[in-house]
Amino acid sequence: MNEIGGGLYSAGACAGLRPWWAAKVTKDALNLSIDMPGLGKEDVSVSLEQNTLVIKGKGGKEYGDEENARRYISRIELPEKIFKTDQIKAEMKKGVLKLTLPKMKEDEKTDVLHIKVE
Repeated sequence: MNEIGGGLYSAGACAGLRPWWAAKVTKDALNLSIDMPGLGKEDVSVSLEQNTLVIKGKGGKEYGDEENARRYISRIELPEKIFKTDQIKAEMKKGVLKLTLPKMKEDEKTDVLHIKVE
């Protein structure tokens, strides 16, 4: 497994060619850049399954041969209560998938849910 961000984020193995990853952690977000040559945005899907970010890509069937299609699949386990998972953004341009995972602020990280009494 690849370690991203000092061990906080891990990426799983990929089927077929292994994509090239770049990760940058800022005070506001985790920014991922994944090379997926030959694929367009219609070939890529990104989903969140519980706390796992799932990145899939399939395409590049230039010769009409299913066996020669490029395939990518990666899973990134996200730690709980670190990212605003409902605000993750993905952009695919020129064979590069860019993901932005905004971080929660300290005051948003709470285990206590306050319920208003009426």
